[in-house]
Amino acid sequence: MIKSEMIKYFYENVVSNNLIDEIKKYVSNDCTARNGENVIPYGIEGMKQHVIDIKKTYPDLKIKIIRQHIDKNYVISEILVEATHLGEWLGIKPTGKKLAFTGVNIDCVINNKIVEHSGAANIFDTFWAEGIIKANQ
Repeated sequence: MIKSEMIKYFYENVVSNNLIDEIKKYVSNDCTARNGENVIPYGIEGMKQHVIDIKKTYPDLKIKIIRQHIDKNYVISEILVEATHLGEWLGIKPTGKKLAFTGVNIDCVINNKIVEHSGAANIFDTFWAEGIIKANQ
């Protein structure tokens, strides 16, 4: 399977439809998560927990891949996320608002498995625009 197609299927189907048991087909036991220069052991269980935690906040979360770029083993995906804010996140109480935000995922794929994941979502701008967060006055 082409790496970009595999990543697209993983996010648009497995993650979006909460197919937790299928994560092991797409994620390596040795998968790590990158946060800046920090590398965190993740594995299959870490990725499962990551999806479970996201779905607690946004149970109906759907991810759409807008475009992708491949650089050797890396697949960079620009994403659009649509979800209803129904769970607490970073101390922010659920608003019930239907939200849309953009993001970028960077996944290293070797032997058709994600061995490294990183990314960022532009949640701040969406929360600001929706009045969920405000400046102190």
